[in-house]
Amino acid sequence: MPGASIVADDDDGYVPSDADDFMNERQLGYFENLLLEWKRAILSEASGTLSNLQEGPIREADQNDRASSETDWGIELRTRDRQRKLIGKIDAALRRIKDGEYGYCEVTGDPISLGRLRARPIATMTVEAQERHERREKISRDD
Repeated sequence: MPGASIVADDDDGYVPSDADDFMNERQLGYFENLLLEWKRAILSEASGTLSNLQEGPIREADQNDRASSETDWGIELRTRDRQRKLIGKIDAALRRIKDGEYGYCEVTGDPISLGRLRARPIATMTVEAQERHERREKISRDD
């Protein structure tokens, strides 16, 4: 999770491993906690941005300072928009956990590696399927 410092270990330090049955109850709980913590962190950051926006307009007298502040706000708002979309993906992953589909590639049905899921818990495809998808996408863009 780029930019996130989320840790979702159980009290005993559990981290899913390949020695476990794939997507057993404990692994599902681990990933559900990871996703919920990530979502909470995003929402907390968003509420801080909202509070800052509600404080009022940018009041720098100097035009250069004002332009710099407006640019910073534009970047901040684009970041929040990306995070808003990310929350939708987190919610979809949580639904897949409840539906028993989490951890399996939506293209091939194969298990997604635990390493990939720990790095990107919203992943819906194996690395191989994702690479094929991106190659097809690039080819169609180049046409």
